[in-house]
Amino acid sequence: MTDTPSAFFRTCLPGGKWRQAALASVAFMALSAPALAEANPGELTAAEQYQGTPPDLPITLSGSYLSGRIADFNNDFAAAAAFFQEALNADSSNDQLLERTFRLKLANGELVEAIHYAQVIADRGKDNFLSNLVLGSESLLAGDYAEAERLYGLPVSGPLADLSTGISRGWALYGTGKVEDALKQINGLTGPEWFEPFKRSHMAMIAFAAGQNEAALEHINAAFKADGGAIRIVNAYARILAANGQKDEALKVLDEYNKLMNGHPLLTDTRDKIAGNAPIPPLIVDPAEGIAEILFGIGSAIGRDGGEELSMAYLRLALHLDPNAEFAAVALGGIYERLEQPAKAIEVLSLVPADGTLKRDAEVQIGLNYNALEQLDQAREHLRALISEDPKDVEAILTLGNVLRSHEKFEEAEKVYSEGIDGLAEVKPEDWLLFYFRGICLERQKKWEASEADLRKALELNPDQPLVLNYLGYSLVDQGLKLDEALGMIQKAVELRPNDGYIVDSLGWVYYRLGRFEEAVKELERAVQLRPADPVINDHLGDAYWKVGRRLEARFQWNHARDLEPTEEELPKILDKIANGLPETPATDAAKADSDKNGG
Repeated sequence: MTDTPSAFFRTCLPGGKWRQAALASVAFMALSAPALAEANPGELTAAEQYQGTPPDLPITLSGSYLSGRIADFNNDFAAAAAFFQEALNADSSNDQLLERTFRLKLANGELVEAIHYAQVIADRGKDNFLSNLVLGSESLLAGDYAEAERLYGLPVSGPLADLSTGISRGWALYGTGKVEDALKQINGLTGPEWFEPFKRSHMAMIAFAAGQNEAALEHINAAFKADGGAIRIVNAYARILAANGQKDEALKVLDEYNKLMNGHPLLTDTRDKIAGNAPIPPLIVDPAEGIAEILFGIGSAIGRDGGEELSMAYLRLALHLDPNAEFAAVALGGIYERLEQPAKAIEVLSLVPADGTLKRDAEVQIGLNYNALEQLDQAREHLRALISEDPKDVEAILTLGNVLRSHEKFEEAEKVYSEGIDGLAEVKPEDWLLFYFRGICLERQKKWEASEADLRKALELNPDQPLVLNYLGYSLVDQGLKLDEALGMIQKAVELRPNDGYIVDSLGWVYYRLGRFEEAVKELERAVQLRPADPVINDHLGDAYWKVGRRLEARFQWNHARDLEPTEEELPKILDKIANGLPETPATDAAKADSDKNGG
């Protein structure tokens, strides 16, 4: 969960009293979490349920610490936070345990506990920029901008700390009415080159909020020059251009970006407003939303390659400051998806507000996450509801079709793709995916003529598309049809995607079917290097080895393919080859005859 506890206290208690009540509550929770979970399991959300040592086992400092380390290593932040909290309870003076518990609680969205531990860190005089951010944000939410500005201004070290606290301090100064001091504060931040788009975009938003439209344009123009590929900067640039009377230039900026990111809902919404001459208000007027924006910007940028924990801490705090921060929710959901935690992804994606520009995108992702949980019925129901709301939502249609196709429900998936195709007012190049996926479903149902027509239509809409070239070429090869044409298609696909193991496998297989076994071996060996864990590619290489007389290597590859869990349909064939090898009669004679008959 995110900030539900603190929201509850703020609702029920006047002024700053909610904070004292919350901290008193968490002090109790830290000592009695197992009892709480056991007493009211049905009343706790997944994030609140205690995930540490089971109640029937003894709690030890070393056991909890080691368990926390393992959970942290496995990116199970809920369990890691619980175990580190146990270890901290056993050794409450340990500053390292305190800081780890704080950060994990924040990353897991346990804001009440995180606020408590941030205050303990501050009371011990420890230098921790993240705890400063948390406490400064709490002061800001309570309306004490001066205290927030002081906390954000405490000394920190490191570029991430400098940038996040520095821009947050600027927004706090804006909250006190000191606009020029806010701009000066942010402009004075020194750091690496990547500071520039963050600094300039936030200066632009502060100036825009203060009615300084010309200054806002100067700053956002600099941000756009520094990073013209960032969607939030593109959106701000277009809006500020329009607010300065440069409507045509604003639309041009959006149209240029739209060529790269076709139909992004945020830019579509902005374009509609500008084209319709609607008033263009400032992007942000609330300092809390401004700080949430910088936390999102940094958090989304560092969320890969081991930076997930800190990224999640930033994004959770962004959502605490601005519960409607839909980009932060989507970014956090994306991290959970990469960590293969779909239930947590669903939880945070559900935070996107009903009127948010990313709401439908988030709902589509929720459907995919139900599928990742192997809850096909739930995924189908969820996505079908989206399609019922908007029968022309091609993304939802493609997603439902792809979910069904992944479960080999090809007939049902075909009908879904057909709904999308039948609903098109006119067929456009971007609609190639509908025909491509329907063609796959038709081929898998052995409806080859209809499949070939769809695949060729997809290729007509998107010429030289490597996925279509590969699938159509491979299908032709697999049936021994039009092999010369198929070879040309697959050679083109390999040229376009030389490091795609599946496409390289297709090239090797067409050489095999043409009887060019030495060339087949060369390509299939490369395909296995690119995709070593694929049973089909290993099986193909075994076949090619057999044809060139490398019998021991052939059986080795077939045994490897067997161990890689091939489909139920293919396993008996592989076992037969392991036992008996391939027939001595070349398997390509019929294919060659068919190729000659069909003119290649």
